[in-house]
Amino acid sequence: MKFDLSQYETVEERIRRFYETNEDARIVTHNLTTPEDRTVSTWIVRAEVFLTSGDQANGLPKASGLAFEIDGGPGANSTAALENAETSAIGRALANAGYSGRKRPSREEMSKANRDPEIDWLAAADKIMNVKDLRDLYAKAKAANAPVEILGRLKDYGTALNSQSKDSGTRRSGNNSGS
Repeated sequence: MKFDLSQYETVEERIRRFYETNEDARIVTHNLTTPEDRTVSTWIVRAEVFLTSGDQANGLPKASGLAFEIDGGPGANSTAALENAETSAIGRALANAGYSGRKRPSREEMSKANRDPEIDWLAAADKIMNVKDLRDLYAKAKAANAPVEILGRLKDYGTALNSQSKDSGTRRSGNNSGS
């Protein structure tokens, strides 16, 4: 499904409007990424919006927003996934504070929805020969809201691949990719 991106406000437009209506406002971001997140090429960012410096000093955000991105994806994620996550978190925090324009998602979020192709996760898994790459694929499938059944199959593939690496038996079987 494709969306008319002109119907969605950019994060930049939200930021501009936020500062125009709150001259002492603050936007603060926090990189919440853990070492475990990095093992699956993921960045997690939280943004908080404060109406005044006093609110910030007292730890009273008007709203917050979370976002994550995966390194190496299409568009900005190919080189700047952390920065993309920060922008998305700011957009979500501003939407939570009532700065969402005509529609709640930002243009950047809807642009991702427009470009993300349907992925055959099982076919992609069948081409993977090591556990680390399969873990990365699982993280991407989970981030893309792949069906629970697919995520379960990917876990099964990982178990089979892990045991194969231990006993050099045959490659996993039972997938639907036709190989």
